[in-house]
Amino acid sequence: MPRRRCGGALRATPWRPAPLRAWWDGGVDTIPDRVKVAVIGAGQAGLSVAYYLRRFELVADEDFVMLDRAPGPGGAWQHRWSSLRLGTAHKVNDLPGMGELGISFETADRTLPAKEVVADYYGRFEEHYRLNVHRPVDVRRISNDGVDLRIEYEDLSPQPAEELKSRGFFGRRRKTFEAAAPPPAPRGELHTQYLVNATGTWGSPFVPYYPGMGDFRGRHVHTSDFASAEDFRDEDVVVVGGGTSAIGFMLELEGVASGLTWVSRRPIDWLDRQELDLEGASAAVSRQDEAARAGRALPSVVSGTGVPKNRRIAAGIERGLLSAKPMFDRIEADRVVWSDGSEAKADAIIWATGFRPELRHLAPLKLREKAGGVTVGQGAAWHDPRIFLAGYGPQASTIGASRAGRMIARQIMAMI
Repeated sequence: MPRRRCGGALRATPWRPAPLRAWWDGGVDTIPDRVKVAVIGAGQAGLSVAYYLRRFELVADEDFVMLDRAPGPGGAWQHRWSSLRLGTAHKVNDLPGMGELGISFETADRTLPAKEVVADYYGRFEEHYRLNVHRPVDVRRISNDGVDLRIEYEDLSPQPAEELKSRGFFGRRRKTFEAAAPPPAPRGELHTQYLVNATGTWGSPFVPYYPGMGDFRGRHVHTSDFASAEDFRDEDVVVVGGGTSAIGFMLELEGVASGLTWVSRRPIDWLDRQELDLEGASAAVSRQDEAARAGRALPSVVSGTGVPKNRRIAAGIERGLLSAKPMFDRIEADRVVWSDGSEAKADAIIWATGFRPELRHLAPLKLREKAGGVTVGQGAAWHDPRIFLAGYGPQASTIGASRAGRMIARQIMAMI
């Protein structure tokens, strides 16, 4: 594996954002036309698979290629709000091989924004193992081409980041600018024998429907759009959801919003522990695995894991802040209303209602079942052995993604 020596001791290669230089230079580094393996997504799952491919001595841009839609390293974490810190959300486990760089999330600086720490560590990881991630590249469509798979993509780099966001670049519900349309992004295609889809869920936010949503005069804000509590100063805010994101929003908005209401579809299952370790919640992992193997839509993770009650959360419960009401019945122009006639004023509704797997680009392959999901076992699509879904279902945690990376890489190496 690539490493450098300094005075006889191994030293991790310091990270410099090479992919971002390509962004500002106006183009992505040349993407090969044909490879044995294509990895779509450079979050925890994609990086884990790539690490094990490198362990098997495959070379980036010769044997495999990595395409990532985001502007920089960090997976979905780079899009999260700046006030979020490590330890206040789901536990972030180390990627395989991070120890060789001398870094670990266990010892990371928790005073810094989590998005910065994860982006820094993932960036170092990419450079150290010479993964040559091509970004920002948006994979639009994957289809059959004989025995190979054809990947059609857009090079998004010539356009400024703010323009990409305005066009819904990260799958968010935004209004486009009324200005003249920007020039179309350069397109390309490559062919591969095997595909590892590691696109995660961030680009596919889920908002449930409630009567009156279209009549609401305030703002609908999903977790993926949340930037700062200051955006809601002196407003009446309703937070929807029963997971760690909803709880985090309640804690941040306290003392900022003029009114706060928390609602959840189910009662909160509080856990007497400091952090949530998804691998310890075996029942939730089993439910995800069962659904993936049956081709059903994946169930909510938090419904099977509960929410850890750390000191900050415990204090919020004690002072009455973290007390969730049942879901409202409908939405009106400036409020939400329950079936018993009670109501709460609302200038904004924050939907901390989760995400769905981002699989639209796989539609031409017809992998989705009538039950709503994709049948996946041991990381592989049961209807097409050329396709692997990393980070899907029970692999969604960082430990799960690491284990899946090894499992998927071994299966690929047995076939090429």
